[in-house]
Amino acid sequence: MRLPQARLDQVLDRFHEVEARMGAATDGAEIVRLSKEHAELKPVADAVQGLARARAEAVDLEAMAGDPEMAAMAEEELRALNDRLPALEREVALLLAPRDADENASAVLEVRAGTGGDEAALFAGDLFRMYSRYAQDRGWRVEVDSATEGDAGGYKEIIATVTGDGVFGRLKFESGVHRVQRVPVTEAGGRIHTSAATVAVLPEVEDVEIEILDKDIRIDTFRASGSGGQHVNKTDSAVRITHLPTGIVATSSEKSQHVNRDKAMKNLRVRLYDMQRQAKDAARSDARKSQVGSGDRSERIRTYNFPQGRVTDHRIGLTLHSLPQILEGDLDPVLNALITEDQAARLADLEAEFA
Repeated sequence: MRLPQARLDQVLDRFHEVEARMGAATDGAEIVRLSKEHAELKPVADAVQGLARARAEAVDLEAMAGDPEMAAMAEEELRALNDRLPALEREVALLLAPRDADENASAVLEVRAGTGGDEAALFAGDLFRMYSRYAQDRGWRVEVDSATEGDAGGYKEIIATVTGDGVFGRLKFESGVHRVQRVPVTEAGGRIHTSAATVAVLPEVEDVEIEILDKDIRIDTFRASGSGGQHVNKTDSAVRITHLPTGIVATSSEKSQHVNRDKAMKNLRVRLYDMQRQAKDAARSDARKSQVGSGDRSERIRTYNFPQGRVTDHRIGLTLHSLPQILEGDLDPVLNALITEDQAARLADLEAEFA
């Protein structure tokens, strides 16, 4: 992709403008806003400047190639530079392509048992363990907000906050229906069963303004039935907040009722924000046929087949014969493939914009 010079100049002009305004700003709120924009623009500006230097060097080498004494060396260096230029162009294009504003956010992870009874709850437990292992390997913190255990183990439902840099960007394509095919431990006849669990990954954004009126919510307290927090089974402190206009429900089951109210309100804001995101995604997906996933929670996205030891992601036709490793948290081969597919789609959108 040959990026228009005017677009590259626009990025650098804005970066230099922000730098100049940061030096002159005295208002605290403006300094914070400019600092955030500067941090977002700097990697783009650095990449654009690197590409500009490479392009200028190519022009110089082409001129040197006309000199008989320098031709051999210049042509060799020019070949090497021309081999590097496409990668530089792609790096800049990816930084310029429309990206998710919540890419670097922490996330709320929800795993719920679907069809399959006890086996579905066990599978939900396996999925939550998989994500917890992956989070641990990346240095993210996982804090369980509420949990309802299955009768035979696992979870009927578990909700956790995963805190760290870039959590949502890595996990956002996990939202959807995950299907498992295996012989359940509860099955004496040795028959293969198919069960399912639903995963939802919602961005946790600190500075989003979501207005929630007191008249629009109902707050209930109840005895939690799972391991949501220390001593949770000994108290009636769990809190459920229902947002009446949308029917969205947020819960928290830590020991302190005061803490639970704050957590449940935070989770409610996350869900209301995610509802707005889904509406925007649905509108965009009408025009974007190459989208990896729109966040539709009813979409069957992946199958974990135990007899064959394989995992298949149906959205991109990816099959890996490493099911045990993936369930132990080795998710990068799957996530990297999904992110690469999404990057290709975003680059196609950018190319269409420049066409």
